[in-house]
Amino acid sequence: MGRVQKAVMAMAAMLLVLGCWLGGGASPALAYDNPDLLPDHPTPVIDLAKALTDGQRTALEAELEEFEHTSGWKLRVLTQYDRTPGLAVKDFWNLDERSLLLIADERGGNLLNFNVGEALFALMPRTYWVELQTRYGNQYYVRDNGEDAAILDALHAAKGCLVIGGCQVVPGLPQEQWLLTLSTSVLGGLVVGFAAYPRKEGRKVEWAWVLLLSPLWLILFGALGLGPILTRTSDLLPVARNTLAFLGAALAAYLVAGATVGKARLRDQDGTS
Repeated sequence: MGRVQKAVMAMAAMLLVLGCWLGGGASPALAYDNPDLLPDHPTPVIDLAKALTDGQRTALEAELEEFEHTSGWKLRVLTQYDRTPGLAVKDFWNLDERSLLLIADERGGNLLNFNVGEALFALMPRTYWVELQTRYGNQYYVRDNGEDAAILDALHAAKGCLVIGGCQVVPGLPQEQWLLTLSTSVLGGLVVGFAAYPRKEGRKVEWAWVLLLSPLWLILFGALGLGPILTRTSDLLPVARNTLAFLGAALAAYLVAGATVGKARLRDQDGTS
C-alpha cells in the first residue's frame, strides 16, 4: 500500500510540473520578448510604456535624428513595462560602438538603464553612467518630476557631454548632492576647530594638531565638500556657502572646546594650586 501511495504522489507531481510548463511556460516568453512590437517605420524612439506625450515623442525623434546627422552619435530611447521587443532592437536600430540606448522600465528599483557603446566609454567613464542613472532614475526624482522628465533630462545630459567632447562626471549640482557636500564641509570645520584648540597654556592655536589631522579635514572639506561642486558647475555660490560653513563650524568647535575642555583644565589647575 505504501508503494502505491508513493507512485500516486510521484505521478501527481509529474502532472503538476507538466501542467505548469504547458500552461505558463510559453506565455511569458511571448509577453517579455516579442519582435512584433517593433514599429514598421524607422524611428529613434519606441515608447511602449507611453511615458512621453505625443508632442514630446515627436520633438525627441526630430532632435535625435538631427543629432545623429550632425555628430554621428546614435542615441535611442526604449520605454517598456510588461512588453518588450527584447534583443530585436539591436538589429532594428543597428546598434554599434557609437550608440547609446536608454531603456526606461519602472518595474525595477531605478527607472533608467543604459546600453553604452564602447566608443562612448572613451568620453564618459563607467562611473559617469552610474551617476547618470542614480541621479535621474531614482524613485524620488521620478516622483517629483515624472518619468518623461527623467528620460529627457538624462538623455540631454548625455547629449550635452557628447557635444563638448565628453565628461568625467554628470554636469549640474542637484540640491541633495549640495547638501551632502555642505555636511562634509561642516564636519571638516569641526575637526579643524577641535584640533586647533590649544592643549598648553599660552598658545592660541594648536597648529601641530591641525596639520596632523589635515588628511581628514582636507578630505572632508576639499575632496568631498568642494570637489563635487567644482567638477560639476561653475557657479561660485555653493563654493562660498560651503567655505563659510567650514569656517563657521571651525570657529564654533573652537569655542565649544574652550567652554568644555578649557574650563575643565582651569579647574584642574585651580585644584592643584
